[in-house]
Amino acid sequence: MRLADFCHDGFVTLRHALLGLLEDGHASGYDLTARFEKSLHAYVWTARQSHVYPELNRMIADHLIEVVEQGARGRRTYAITESGRQELRKWLLTPAGPRGVRDERVLRIALISALSEEDARRLILDYLADAEAAEAELLGVASAADAEDHQRGRLRFGRLALEYGIRSFQAQQEWARWALAQLEVATKTSESER
Repeated sequence: MRLADFCHDGFVTLRHALLGLLEDGHASGYDLTARFEKSLHAYVWTARQSHVYPELNRMIADHLIEVVEQGARGRRTYAITESGRQELRKWLLTPAGPRGVRDERVLRIALISALSEEDARRLILDYLADAEAAEAELLGVASAADAEDHQRGRLRFGRLALEYGIRSFQAQQEWARWALAQLEVATKTSESER
């Protein structure tokens, strides 16, 4: 299979995420999976180890990456090739396709009127707490990333995405506080109408 075979599913984005991780430095499949989990998984894109290794093999076949070292127990260290850099650049500069949205949390919010006011409030408070915790986690990651020296400085791989995540969670908190205020108004209005 070639890149064109994967253009309509998640492997293209996985491929480009892996190319981006390798642009940041040579890595083994294990290292890539760990870096994926640490920097992308929870906030950007999900991929399991069972997805990463087959994609690495396809990328080798497509000359986007190469094995630069073979170690004990078959451990391979991969590096991006010039073709891989060109593919990554091309993909980064091509407008993104339509965004498929599947957010269970937002679906629950859309259907919140099926709940009692107390349950709706609890759901939004949970949402607020999750957004606060996620923001705090990302702020810690950003602080550590900013403290490290890197050849690309603060614009190293993922730093801008980290900031996007931080600001997204701040916006979610702002929304949750607004939603709680709306519930309060709705509760007072329904009580006054009784």
